[in-house]
Amino acid sequence: MFQSLKKSILAAGIATVAVLSVQAQDTVKVGILHSLSGTMAISETSLRDVLLFTFDEINAKGGVAGKKIEPVVVDGASNWPLFAEKAKQLLEQDKCAVVFGCWTSVSRKSVLPVFEKNNGLLFYPVQYEGEEESKNVFYTAEAVNQQATPSIDYLLAQGKKKFYLLGSDYVYPQTTNLVLLEYLLSKGVPIENIGGGFKKDESGKVISAGKYTPFGHTDYQQIIAEIKQFSAGGKACVVSTLNGDTNVPFFKEYAAAGLTAEKCPVVSFSISEDEFRALPAKQLVGQLGCWTYFQSIKSPANKAFVDNFQGWLKQTTVDGVKKEGRVTCSPMVLSYDGVYLWKAAVEKAGSFEVDKVREALQSGLSFNGPGGKVTSQKNMHLTKNVFIGETKADGQFKILKQYDGVFGEPWLKGTFKPKVATK
Repeated sequence: MFQSLKKSILAAGIATVAVLSVQAQDTVKVGILHSLSGTMAISETSLRDVLLFTFDEINAKGGVAGKKIEPVVVDGASNWPLFAEKAKQLLEQDKCAVVFGCWTSVSRKSVLPVFEKNNGLLFYPVQYEGEEESKNVFYTAEAVNQQATPSIDYLLAQGKKKFYLLGSDYVYPQTTNLVLLEYLLSKGVPIENIGGGFKKDESGKVISAGKYTPFGHTDYQQIIAEIKQFSAGGKACVVSTLNGDTNVPFFKEYAAAGLTAEKCPVVSFSISEDEFRALPAKQLVGQLGCWTYFQSIKSPANKAFVDNFQGWLKQTTVDGVKKEGRVTCSPMVLSYDGVYLWKAAVEKAGSFEVDKVREALQSGLSFNGPGGKVTSQKNMHLTKNVFIGETKADGQFKILKQYDGVFGEPWLKGTFKPKVATK
């Protein structure tokens, strides 16, 4: 009787292990690495939400190569060294096949050595400064030539002659503005018509262009006075890479000084529909934005995306998901596009192995996303459409200009030759 009982227990144990093994084989772990707390949570939680929505959407249709996506969500907590620790956990402990995450360039640069050491794959969805190309990162993000330089082209076409550069004090604005300085000079804009100031090294080379303020800066009185003087002759604009809630005091002071979008428009690269939820949209009416997606795009793909995301919000039981007043924006769509491109790459490669998935991505895969067709490039960036929009009182954008199929080019510094320009 004892032997019989022992055999039954052993058989049950084997059966349990077999079930667990089948369950493990039927799923693939996918990491989400975003700030769910701290100063960046206001932006990054929306990316967590859209990723979970996308995973559910794909799982409902059979998953990826027959496997259901099993999300592993971690909190970078707006702490850059912690991002690296969490990346290590996702790759080494959780054995995630791919990770979607990061917002700031400093968080991306913090995790980069971890992904390169472990040959992991990170999909990065937020506009960035370029000057980077890793085989372990797929940049669905807007490169400088998919946001900043098209904005300059648009403003020049509108007759603008003077450009004041303003940004938050970190790598994305600083590098972007150095590229924009070169680009403006190549377009014939004289250096005296580029505001914000310059810093030079001992040899006289410009190493910094524009005015910078810390995250959370609140006193813009002096800078606005400078902008008002700079724009007094007309045909001036502000090119802003200010990030986060510091935009509130900036635009408040801007309005108080009597500046308007008609007198001196501001084009911003870090204010999307999602940020507008925390900003006084009525004070920003008529200002400009440039992204590779706006919620106001009229297309069946975008309508389905917006409707399905709103439907998911209503039924989801995920803790911490805010359900009211939600919108969609470019970083959310570039996260969504990234998941579908990864799925396509896995299925083309017939494997979840990073080297094989990378090869498939570099072969040129396309997805018809909410912002239009996107195509993966050999340099691990995306070809996509670019839109110039004008802000409205409801926090949405009226699309003014569209550039189709813009190739993502991360290496721009030193590529633009200045013209001899007159005032």
